[in-house]
Amino acid sequence: MNKLLLTFFLLAYTVIFNAQRIETNFNNNWNFIPEDNPSFSKEIYDVSSWKNLNVPHDWSFEKGVRKGGDQGQGGGYHDGGIGWYRKQFNIKKESLSKITYINFDGVYMNSEVWVNGNHLGKRPYGYISFKYDISKYLKEGKNTIAVRVDNSLEPSARWYHPCGIYAQVKLIEVNPTHFKPNSIFIKTPTISKEKAKVTIDAKINGKIKDLKYEVKLFSSDGKEITKKCEKLKTANPTYQFEVKNPQLWSPETPVLYKVVTQILEGKKVIDEIETRFGFKTVKWETKTGFWLNGENVKLKGVCEHWEGGPVGGAWTKPLLRWKLQSLKDMGINAIRPSHNPTPPMFYDICDEIGLLVMDEIFDGWHKKAPQDYGKQAFDVWWQRDVTEWITRDRNHASIFVWSLGNETHSPIGPELVKFGKKIDPTRLFTSGAGNPEDMDILGVNGGSETKSFIDGMNGKTLEKAFISTEAPHTWQTRGYYRTQTWWRDNELPGTYELPNLTEKEIFFYEGINPKNWRNRKQSFNSSYDNATVRVSARKYWEVMRDNPWHSGHFRWTGFDYYGEAGLVHGGLPFNLFMGGALDVAGFKKDLFYFYKSQWTKKPMIHMLPHWSHPRMKKGTVIPVWVYSNADEVELFLNGKSLGKDKPGTIWNQMQCEWMVPYQEGKLEAVAYIDGKEVKRTSFATSKQPSKLKTSIQKLDAEDSFTTSYIITSESLDENNNLYPYGENKVYYNIIGDVKTISMENGNPIDPTSRTKSDFRALFFGKNRLFLRALPNAKKASIITASILGDKALFTSKKITIDAKQISVLGNSNFNELTILYATNGENPETNGITYKNAFEVSEGTIVKAIVKQNDKIVLRLEEKFGKDEGLFWGDANSKDMWIGRGVNISAEEGILKGSATASTKARRFKGSGFVDFKGGEGSVEFYQENDGEGGDYSIRFRYMHNNVGKLHPLKLYVNDEYIRTLEFKATGGWEKSWKFVPTIIRLKAGANSIRLETTGQSGPFIDELFID
Repeated sequence: MNKLLLTFFLLAYTVIFNAQRIETNFNNNWNFIPEDNPSFSKEIYDVSSWKNLNVPHDWSFEKGVRKGGDQGQGGGYHDGGIGWYRKQFNIKKESLSKITYINFDGVYMNSEVWVNGNHLGKRPYGYISFKYDISKYLKEGKNTIAVRVDNSLEPSARWYHPCGIYAQVKLIEVNPTHFKPNSIFIKTPTISKEKAKVTIDAKINGKIKDLKYEVKLFSSDGKEITKKCEKLKTANPTYQFEVKNPQLWSPETPVLYKVVTQILEGKKVIDEIETRFGFKTVKWETKTGFWLNGENVKLKGVCEHWEGGPVGGAWTKPLLRWKLQSLKDMGINAIRPSHNPTPPMFYDICDEIGLLVMDEIFDGWHKKAPQDYGKQAFDVWWQRDVTEWITRDRNHASIFVWSLGNETHSPIGPELVKFGKKIDPTRLFTSGAGNPEDMDILGVNGGSETKSFIDGMNGKTLEKAFISTEAPHTWQTRGYYRTQTWWRDNELPGTYELPNLTEKEIFFYEGINPKNWRNRKQSFNSSYDNATVRVSARKYWEVMRDNPWHSGHFRWTGFDYYGEAGLVHGGLPFNLFMGGALDVAGFKKDLFYFYKSQWTKKPMIHMLPHWSHPRMKKGTVIPVWVYSNADEVELFLNGKSLGKDKPGTIWNQMQCEWMVPYQEGKLEAVAYIDGKEVKRTSFATSKQPSKLKTSIQKLDAEDSFTTSYIITSESLDENNNLYPYGENKVYYNIIGDVKTISMENGNPIDPTSRTKSDFRALFFGKNRLFLRALPNAKKASIITASILGDKALFTSKKITIDAKQISVLGNSNFNELTILYATNGENPETNGITYKNAFEVSEGTIVKAIVKQNDKIVLRLEEKFGKDEGLFWGDANSKDMWIGRGVNISAEEGILKGSATASTKARRFKGSGFVDFKGGEGSVEFYQENDGEGGDYSIRFRYMHNNVGKLHPLKLYVNDEYIRTLEFKATGGWEKSWKFVPTIIRLKAGANSIRLETTGQSGPFIDELFID
């Protein structure tokens, strides 16, 4: 079928509060303990030693990164475990005649719930809402709920996952006769400019005799359009309406109407639900792609894990709105929650701000991570979870297609599609490269990035409409630049050309000295849009824009996210994935502005790189780029014009570009439309940091969530220019009615706790503190302080200490701060000098300081300065040792079973250790994401042993299939004589597992797997 047309009417579920249906915020005043004991489920238990907290809560994020963390590299080295939550609540006598539900929007995973000691049930899937009818277990007065969350089997996902009650909880009280949960379903058989038909289905629990059913429709401005009221004759009533001149929902005009459904006993309202909704038409065509409301539209989307950003998995609605609006500001019109459903508030916000949603469920239909839902529960639970997912979400205006899985394949695919269509026949189904032959829409992940794929599609007559569900995959580290192209897995065949920007590299700073890299992936990634698997962001936008059959893409990803740290970045000390257009602190990368220049119309301008290069030889030619949607841009250096350039439509001309010999001063870009200036931006060469700029963004409270605050710190020089290499620690003292959510700077290798420390270092000049107001908050402030200077003492040896108190909410009278410091190792509390002016230090100095208020110490500060501190500053030869190296995966980072143990008791091993079988039996399993085509690959295992005459045979398995048995001859030593065993294996596109298993004769030391 070459043309698929869907016209449907969608809604976003909200509830009106009235005497008949009462929803109670159940987020506050829980008690938590990260332990396991069957007694915790009892009706009465002493929790005085437990931690008191409010949900959403993510104990894994709160605990932080740990070498050897349960979730492994995929989870950013965070832990799992088991935790319990308990809460007391009061029930009035009159409520005992009602029906009471407890509703959880998200608990990860394997949750079990008890009320007054009575077990209600278990829910394995960590990304689904669920509810229990608790009516028969309630009593007048005090009641107790207990929740057990079991993440003891890890890794249970291929990326970071939360642990605990990570989304809101509600108590819902209704009359015995009420609307069944998730039962209202609104469809429109036809929509035209003049009118639309609207069908409203409902299901009612309880007795319906002598009751009436009323439905009212309201316009977006709150005016009643029409209503209908009839005596209830069935528990499944259906009403149909006609709406004249419907306003259509779209990303540009997210118009939402409202429906109020009521069950009436005479004039008394028995139950009432208020629903917002929107009208739209969706059409998919093989030749012309995606159509919305009769217009051919390119899907400009991003993929987004629930955990991408500064809070782990414990999002509040104000912070989630900030995140989604940030992405919308970049110009996106679509989003793919990868690879699982999100809590309902996500879809509510998308409805309101105008984001099309490809709603997705299941990373896989069988095991992908060692202990994931696919392994633990899919076969038994998938129907129940799909039912909850679709019935809960099907009425959202934002959702335009269902996705049933990601990079997975199974005979169950057709059954999933058939089952889904019974629940919602109004939308089509796709997947992220899972059973494409069974889907309505062809979704392709990374394979859609290649030149060979695009050229091949252009030569075909498509049988299905196409969408790129993951593309492109590029990486950027905010503030880091390289002129040489970086390929994640070396340049793959069939990729588009991506030439170097200069003949030789001109930038030589790194987060880690290359001599200490564990593999070639442990570099930061360039912000010039030249670090990738196969294609640049610019080229892929050209591809999707210029091919009519290409419906669009979901970029991997919108925000950086925790986890998958080994996949691109080589593992610890890297603990997050830098594929986003914004980092985990929400700071916008240069890539954000590229998309904004292509996808938005309001005049904008953005220039890169910064213009502070203290170790660069004067006259070095730097590529200066400007992203803008203006007609043309003019560049000035120290007031002198370097000429004008126009943004082009070809990928490598989308940026305005000048090759500028470096000299200190002011670099300024001016954008023009019709010859008139519309925007300008500038950089000035910065001196050493001497000031701390602090700004506050307030995120208003909504629904059951309190106000949040984003506190941004930036290092400035004496002339108020951003110092782009700033990496001094910023300390915070939180005062009053707010709670720290996290501190985040976007640095992928910073080991500092995001939740427990009182400081976090600036990363390329910036850092953020995220706060959440406590219930009934009245007053709060923060004291910030930093010992500022060039960490390496290269630009200057001058040090400044900056401390100030800043109001967050309410009005306060602040008392003066006093700073005492010492540079000689003394304790500043007893032998400190009162800070008045900047001072100089010498190589290796540790500056210690205290900040006092009312003679009380409010902060203790410490900073070390010297040539080996902070960023590594190298030269053209610093990375020579990594030239031509393939992909290497450390064995000690693999999944070890049996007697296989990580060890460091040898020499010349690579990475942080190797695997020792200790004379026993076991296995080591490597994980490799193949972003190229499926095919044969040459691999090598680096090993060592000195058992002369023994071969220590190991069985080789690829994706759990036995391939062959490898023999490992003696290398001449057990301490430093490493050699290689090569072989050829076939890898499929996407995720692959490679396992070595002993055969009864133990095994050698295994150091690394090389893929050449």
